[in-house]
Amino acid sequence: MTTSTPGNRISPALPLYLLLPMLSAIMAITPLTIDMYLPAMSVIADSFHTNVTQVQQSLSVYLAGYSVGMLTFGPLADRIGRRPLVLLGLAGFAITTLGLALSTSLTTFMVLRFVQAFLGSAATVVVPGYVKEIYGENTAKGMSYVSLIMMIAPLAAPTIGSIILGLGYWQLIFYLLCSYAALLLLLVVFKLRMPSDHDTTERSKKSFLKNYGVVFSTAGVKPYLGSGLLCAFAFFSYLTASPFVYMEVFQLSQHTFALLFGLNVGALAMANLLNSRIVVKHGSRKMLALATVSATLFSAALLLVNLLALDYHFTIVLLVPLMASLGIMSVNCDAIVLMKFKQETGTATAVIGTLRFGIGALAGPILAFFYTGTAMPFCLLMFLAVTGVGICQIFAFPGTWRPAAR
Repeated sequence: MTTSTPGNRISPALPLYLLLPMLSAIMAITPLTIDMYLPAMSVIADSFHTNVTQVQQSLSVYLAGYSVGMLTFGPLADRIGRRPLVLLGLAGFAITTLGLALSTSLTTFMVLRFVQAFLGSAATVVVPGYVKEIYGENTAKGMSYVSLIMMIAPLAAPTIGSIILGLGYWQLIFYLLCSYAALLLLLVVFKLRMPSDHDTTERSKKSFLKNYGVVFSTAGVKPYLGSGLLCAFAFFSYLTASPFVYMEVFQLSQHTFALLFGLNVGALAMANLLNSRIVVKHGSRKMLALATVSATLFSAALLLVNLLALDYHFTIVLLVPLMASLGIMSVNCDAIVLMKFKQETGTATAVIGTLRFGIGALAGPILAFFYTGTAMPFCLLMFLAVTGVGICQIFAFPGTWRPAAR
């Protein structure tokens, strides 16, 4: 049974040290599904008698399915509750993932990849709402914890995929993902019990489109949605460009690239831990503003050292605090948006996720358009994205520096 405590915080029957990892594990489905099969692309292409370029399209198919799913299930979560959707999402993800392992053609693989992402989004879209229910006005603290735990997924997924490939079958990757989702489904069925699963008083009675209308028309939301969008673009620019920058421009080995990639993931994790400790005292808006100033300085320095063609060590050193700043910016943008809604949390999460993955899909083509064979396009886009977040905060002024309401 759950009980309410002061500060609008919910104390669930399942201890937080178990509940938060469970919610994080649900959120981690997306990075695991995206990253774990990347080392197997060439093997999958061979098994389907096609080329790697065709198999690579499955990543775009997944992102498209995930975006459509979030747009669909976000408002549904606000109307029918979160529990039915997390059950549907995990069950649907497990079944379609099993189908992917049994696929015998690229066409079937692509269709199931879309359905896998579409149904899986039903489970992940409700997690921020659960975090908000638990932490109330301290949602940014809860989101930081979830993000901190979830960082393990993109760090470990490619390595796990490579180890599984060593066993000889790419299908084992999807069998493992299927088992992962099935285990989470069992945990949710027996362990996830929250007041919102039974309390219908705060559920939205508005239509599908009206929920989106409320999200986009609520005062003060757009600057923070724009900030989150630009943070996501900076993240995806890094993810897209880092292999080329490290291994082609700086001529570093794959092993060194993996270490540096892990270093930046570690910086993100530490940033989320730091944010979870101090955001309650300073508020999300001030944390966002301070991190934006920090990111602007480090991204400008990154642009300068590459403009001057300085040694790659400068780029490595500057990327660590830049990625850490982006981590703080992103989680506080999301928390600020979510705190503005009581009945439309799912819809707001869907908007955040769709914008994030939509802009992420554009990062690759934009980087390709500005290709120069150097790290300059990557550095310039990172700087422009961070500067854009600062401009969004100007539109949010004077609330940016005002202490968070207690």
